[in-house]
Amino acid sequence: MVSLPHITAISPNRSLLRSFNRPVYTRRHDQRKERTTMSLSSSLTTAKRVVLVRHGQSTWNEEGRIQGSSDFSVLTNKGESQADISRQMLINDSFDVCFTSPLNRSKKTAEIIWGSREAEMIFNYDLREIDLYSFQGLLKKEGKSKFGEAFRQWQEDPANFVIDGHYPVRELWSRARSCWNGVLAHESNSVLVVAHNAVNQALVSTAIGLGTEYFRRLLQSNCGVSVLDFTPRADGGSPHVFMLTLSVVQMQTPSSPLAGGSSGGKKASKQIILVCHGQSDNEASTNDQPMNMLGVIQSQKTAELLLDLRVTSIVCSSTTASIEAAGVISRVQEAAGCLGVDSVPRYVNTKQMNELDVEDVILKSNKAMNTGLDTQRGWLSQLDEETVSTLWNRSKKAWKSLLDKLSNEDTGDAMVVVGSSVAHISLIAQCLNLEKKCPGLFHLDAGSISVIDFPDGPIQRGVIRCTNYTAHLGRWSVPITRPV
Repeated sequence: MVSLPHITAISPNRSLLRSFNRPVYTRRHDQRKERTTMSLSSSLTTAKRVVLVRHGQSTWNEEGRIQGSSDFSVLTNKGESQADISRQMLINDSFDVCFTSPLNRSKKTAEIIWGSREAEMIFNYDLREIDLYSFQGLLKKEGKSKFGEAFRQWQEDPANFVIDGHYPVRELWSRARSCWNGVLAHESNSVLVVAHNAVNQALVSTAIGLGTEYFRRLLQSNCGVSVLDFTPRADGGSPHVFMLTLSVVQMQTPSSPLAGGSSGGKKASKQIILVCHGQSDNEASTNDQPMNMLGVIQSQKTAELLLDLRVTSIVCSSTTASIEAAGVISRVQEAAGCLGVDSVPRYVNTKQMNELDVEDVILKSNKAMNTGLDTQRGWLSQLDEETVSTLWNRSKKAWKSLLDKLSNEDTGDAMVVVGSSVAHISLIAQCLNLEKKCPGLFHLDAGSISVIDFPDGPIQRGVIRCTNYTAHLGRWSVPITRPV
């Protein structure tokens, strides 16, 4: 059992502490690779929801300066506005406690979101951003010129990156596991955690058992939100984890989930945008059904959002709802001229891909054939082993076909893939190279969008920009922390 991190609890209305018990760093030169699968040592007796929020834009974010765990930057006006939007989105949530990094940019974000709540706010130094030692304070171009090979390793192989005798990402993962022990041991059911991009990545990764090689694979935008549900195991072991949303960009934030971000200083060169088709009359049914009126509206809202991109390629499953949703997106794209969005005509090539069809596989499951498939929680457990294997193998073929198409055909900067939530959850798992039991970690709603970036092109590994984004649905958007 990892010991609990040093924490300091104060009332939100009291003066904020300036000094913290900092850990003593030791130099490590062991270059052995960490295990890919790690488990949390804390056990649970009751269910717990944890909402992870990244701080708003800081002055050093704006300048393109390497922050690390330094505490010289503060929120910009835009960053404070982003934090206030997060406050509005989470205002009805009855959090029992807030854990936050003590660094100014995170602390200010937490105070804005926490508002007038009376519950305690805990400042935990282990939630600080990744320690980057000599890199901290440098502009990214300065880091490249001054450190050369070390900076290249930081960009290309961060898990093994070493500086000043330290392995920052390995230290971060160890710190994240320590944080979870404190958060999960706290007597609370609903927890808000406000911290930083890298440490939140490490928190998500260690929660679902992923190693340091997943650094920069699960990104979080400024004031992005990730929601994880932990449920106790009957045997008292490490809790089950269910990811409701990942790195969701709030609906009023200036940045669109479709805007290609950067990973390791590299802009996305290609994107796959996973669009879940709109709702049908019987979501639990595995029979092929058309979208209902709400589903049509969801698809129209999605098509409107996608007008920000010049979509030339849509791939969809052969189910009725997917074909309908793909048709709505295609027609809106080709009407971009008369809609006043684009002066250049748009032509969309739509193809069906049988590997995206999962309904027939699920129908054969002994457990799901009579009740339909509920993807709200633990959906994978509703399927027998043979069905899970068949679904996994089919999604593997689909993922390979999509990457081949993205690499070899003129798909533009982004390819839209329309299918069911189960198909897309399986594709996300394939992107992350997870085990076949892992898709049950994720949840996607009807009409949602998930974005996968490829900073190094589709022949390299993808980066999950966001999952289950529904803010574009307006009044029909799904509350980020609604009960499941």
